[in-house]
Amino acid sequence: MIKNYLKILAAAAVLFSSCENDKKLKINIVEVDQTTIGNHIERLASDEFQGRKPFTEGEVKTVNYLKGEFEKLGLLPGNGDSFFQDVPMVEITGTPSEKMVISGKNGSFNLESLKDFVATTNKVVTDVSLENSELIFAGYGIVAPEYGWNDYEGIDWKGKTAVVLINDPGFKSGDSTLFKGNEMTYYGRWTYKYEEAARQGADGLIIIHDTEPASYGWNVIESSGSGAHLIIESDLPLLNVESWISGESAAKMFDASSMKKQDYKTIARNKSFKPIPLELNVSVKIKNKIKKDVSKNVVALIPGTERKDEYIIYSAHWDHFGIGKAIEGDSIYNGAVDNASGTAGLLAIAEAFKKSINTKRSIVFIAVTGEEQGLLGSAFYGENPIFKPNKTVANINIDALFSPGKMKDLTIRGYGQSEMDEYAKEAAEKQNRYIIPDPEAEKGYFFRSDHFNFAKIGIPALYARGSYEGLDKSIEDIKKYNDNYRMYKYHQPSDEYNSETTELSGVRLDLQLFFNVGLKLSNEDYFPKWYDSSEFKAARK
Repeated sequence: MIKNYLKILAAAAVLFSSCENDKKLKINIVEVDQTTIGNHIERLASDEFQGRKPFTEGEVKTVNYLKGEFEKLGLLPGNGDSFFQDVPMVEITGTPSEKMVISGKNGSFNLESLKDFVATTNKVVTDVSLENSELIFAGYGIVAPEYGWNDYEGIDWKGKTAVVLINDPGFKSGDSTLFKGNEMTYYGRWTYKYEEAARQGADGLIIIHDTEPASYGWNVIESSGSGAHLIIESDLPLLNVESWISGESAAKMFDASSMKKQDYKTIARNKSFKPIPLELNVSVKIKNKIKKDVSKNVVALIPGTERKDEYIIYSAHWDHFGIGKAIEGDSIYNGAVDNASGTAGLLAIAEAFKKSINTKRSIVFIAVTGEEQGLLGSAFYGENPIFKPNKTVANINIDALFSPGKMKDLTIRGYGQSEMDEYAKEAAEKQNRYIIPDPEAEKGYFFRSDHFNFAKIGIPALYARGSYEGLDKSIEDIKKYNDNYRMYKYHQPSDEYNSETTELSGVRLDLQLFFNVGLKLSNEDYFPKWYDSSEFKAARK
């Protein structure tokens, strides 16, 4: 498989003729410091920072810490005379009813909160509910004209609740022409499904959880869907109730429905699928506490020496889940990997740039808020950019770096989108590494971090890390390592830092590569382009 990827890369190589003069440029490559990385991860992931949740004392400590560290390095404020960009948000602490009631002509049954269902709302009101809302199976909940697909067709959705599958029809279909085959499209993301159901006028949406197509277990739904969550207020349509139910609960629901023992997953994959009334109703209530406040993106700047109005942006989210449900006696979600690692990476790369020669273009570091709540800080930046998007050369996003050691590969999420692939390839080869597309593209990682909001406003983005094959560990060993993190640490209190056992050599190698890519970009006059097949090319124009 790797050989095939390399053949594809060789065939797709882009000639950067405008960069020939850069061969004569002597660039002082400095080392990103591993001790710096470790020190910052240890501090940011300590209990002192209380899990770095926006609107808490943990946020205050975090953003002031970042501001102070950027100042120590000699960076300038990145938003006029301020290191902060205010991000107005609403915190909604929703308490759903203990039971979700599913009822029909043959009786009713209850689902238990957290164990069987999670229910939230983005409506800024104190009380919302579904009262005997008619349940209709809407397949994958997708409206995609380019694929000739409409899972909502023929139904007046007012007052009704749609039941949908996670991911999209191409997943595990064996058909590479069905959507993008195993590679998840944006139609497969839970965020899209809520957006589309609201556009259709539905009152509620229930997403059926399934670990493999979701790429995370029910424990992630349980921890992410309980307690307070944050939104940016919008004029877009919203559902009364956004919810998930477990796979076991879904099976029970379908057994009680008009579909009974039919294979609902196979039915939903058919292009001719039409919504199916289940002859069931759902009732659930949510009582909200509303708090409006302002969170902060942290923005720091190294001005360029010649083209100060052209920018390379490094991004990473500083936030995590704060203090939440206790697991094995621990209630602080420290987020060492996710994303103290990336935030520490910003500081380590900034330190390296300050040790380097002056750069012709300006370098920007943005530590964004609210990623865990739906990429909110980067979404706000995308709508309110400090630096002109058409003058922003590229974005290099750093999120959740971890490995058991140095890696042979650099896995690019969103490979095939832009010429940033070629910059990464060149930098990887200088480290005696190879690049590959994401082998788990079906999990939709391209849509799950902040680079996505830079891409949406036309800025070519690199989002990558070594994650496939170790220098001294096999592909199988690395898979086990990654799976262990997702199962036992991802979005859980156990994502902690231990200076004696945490391996940082692979993290440092990735950060060195990101620094090298940014350094090259900062000392040339070329703007990386989107490939013709990219949906983001039009935004760049």
